[in-house]
Amino acid sequence: MAKSIDIVVPDLGDFSDVEIIEILVQSGDSVEREDGLITLETDKAALDVPAPEDGVIDEISVQVGGTVSSGDVIGKMTVQSGDTVVMAPALAAAPTGDTTVLADTSKPPRKPGGVQTLVVPELGDFDDVEVIEVLMKAGDSVAVEDALITLETDKAAMDVPAVVAGTIKEVLVNVGDKVSAGSSIALIDVAASDASDQVSSETAGGATAPADTAAATQTVAVTPQRAEQKPPPAPAAKATLPPINEAGFAKAHASPSVRKLARELGVNLPDVKGSGAKNRILHDDVKAFVKAILSGQSAAPGSALPKTPVVDFAKFGEIDVQPLTRIQKISGPRLQASWINIPLVTQHDVADITDLEAKRQVLKGPAKEKGIALTPLAFIMKAVVSALQEFPKVNSSLSEDGQSLVYKKYCHLGFAADTEQGLMVPVIRDADKKDVYELASELMELSAAARDGKLKAPQMQGASFTISSLGGIGGTAFTPLVNSPEVGILGVARSTMQPVWDGEKFAPRLMLPLSFSYDHRVIDGAMAVRFTTYLGKALADVDALLQAIP
Repeated sequence: MAKSIDIVVPDLGDFSDVEIIEILVQSGDSVEREDGLITLETDKAALDVPAPEDGVIDEISVQVGGTVSSGDVIGKMTVQSGDTVVMAPALAAAPTGDTTVLADTSKPPRKPGGVQTLVVPELGDFDDVEVIEVLMKAGDSVAVEDALITLETDKAAMDVPAVVAGTIKEVLVNVGDKVSAGSSIALIDVAASDASDQVSSETAGGATAPADTAAATQTVAVTPQRAEQKPPPAPAAKATLPPINEAGFAKAHASPSVRKLARELGVNLPDVKGSGAKNRILHDDVKAFVKAILSGQSAAPGSALPKTPVVDFAKFGEIDVQPLTRIQKISGPRLQASWINIPLVTQHDVADITDLEAKRQVLKGPAKEKGIALTPLAFIMKAVVSALQEFPKVNSSLSEDGQSLVYKKYCHLGFAADTEQGLMVPVIRDADKKDVYELASELMELSAAARDGKLKAPQMQGASFTISSLGGIGGTAFTPLVNSPEVGILGVARSTMQPVWDGEKFAPRLMLPLSFSYDHRVIDGAMAVRFTTYLGKALADVDALLQAIP
């Protein structure tokens, strides 16, 4: 048998006239035992007064901003008769001064299907409250209690939740608008399951029985018991992020739904830069923060590399401080990011270029008469083009989310050029469509522009693979850094005459050291060896490299 009971404020200890900061239910709401009904705030903590039993709220007789003391009646509810259960209101998760949620956190009654208007709930004493964030857009699917918009008064930030599930048809408010209780905020096409659930619940046993007006009214007191305030455990899947700093979390300028999202993702809100009004942290800010960490674009706070010691060199002797060049200032952070974020492996090999060099010496004179310097690098580029066509994965890039590969149908080769200002990387576009002479001509022109500081931005963009040749300087091998978002780079050192066993005797052969560095997330060791082996064979077959020459 149903009966109506009074809901009273429990014993608050030494506190009286405690302010009500939030009403969590309204008349007609179905609640379960322990569901929060109202939130009180003392100078030490926020406390929720829970429902003592399962039932339906008849009325809430208090308002936000009002004050209550122990034993005050805050409303009535209808419950099924039975033993009275004494419940303990738990401390709210947010400490004093934190933002609150303007939301009906109990399970709202289902509504019929079709297009309906979502409105702002009761705001207590507040009118013309500013909309500081719109969390939905037309076409979005929302569930019950999903936050739709965020409002901000001079005292708190409040989320307005959806009371039914469905698809947003039209958003009726914008950031900066002022709304009051009852203002329309969106049109929603209520999910069919919502409507069918409502029909089935009414037909399978009749509508909810009204309260028995003849039943005796009973007052139920609840005993307060302060719950220990503990931060929720960090999700195991977010192990890359440091534990949440509760002290800083409470002071962050963010709405309740943003705080909830941050806790779910294990994000320290103080570490997130807000892009909203007054530097408020928005949902997109939290998502962008996590995305940047998982994609390697930034390091998780607390996981940064240790800094090198600061040394006063002048105390050891005379020094001369020279500023970095503009190119060094730009390339330095990029190289450091490449070293930190790319799992780098270098495959070393040698290629026999004895025949290639002999042929180049023959062709060098005629090429010079045409104004072309036929360098070994032009032949190396032609061989690299052939190798990239054989191994297209080396000419690819990882997608931004790291979940797929972007295969490029073009072949733009970058090459490292040594200048007085620092290392520059001009790009020869469509290298696969050029012969050795054309490659040599562009190499000469771009190298001259780099030395003169006349390279334009488009001439240094779009490379799909890079070659760094130090052969003119010296060296036997080195470990070049991959120029992200490329996945490979070829280092070429100085060629030397070496005795090579031909099966019968040692013969002098001109051997070219190759150092192929690659992103191990995309290229494995077996592919790297096959790539350098293929490249060596291509360099040894000079006639094939020259086939494209008229």
